[in-house]
Amino acid sequence: MDETDHQILALLTDDGRRTYDDVARRVSLSAPAVKRRIDRLRADGTLRGFTAVIDHAGLGYATEALVELFYGPAIQLDEVAASLRARPEVVEAWSVTGEADAIARVRTRDNADLERLIIDLQRDGAVVRTRSQVVLSRLVLRRGEDESG
Repeated sequence: MDETDHQILALLTDDGRRTYDDVARRVSLSAPAVKRRIDRLRADGTLRGFTAVIDHAGLGYATEALVELFYGPAIQLDEVAASLRARPEVVEAWSVTGEADAIARVRTRDNADLERLIIDLQRDGAVVRTRSQVVLSRLVLRRGEDESG
């Protein structure tokens, strides 16, 4: 990956709807050359896709939280992933080091809805406890990072 590829990625990160012609003008290449580079970046996994950025609060999901999940000793990671994938409120989830077994980033309508989700997660006994942090405001967001999940 060279400097031109970095420039192309920066331009697409700023506006994923740019045309090949627009990108080409900005990096001093032809549109077909830019298309080939973008195709290569997609094929090698560097450019994973294009997405719309949505204001979730505008959709009615005003509460965002990080929920640390502590599972019982017999739970396997694939079971954890399947359980979290089944819940639409879970935007992202990670297995982590430290005390918790996993951390989930969730979006709910409000705090009462967050509480309902936590109770639901604990209902079957696989999650033995949780620890949550409600997001008050975003301090840093790097362009090109997943903003929605």
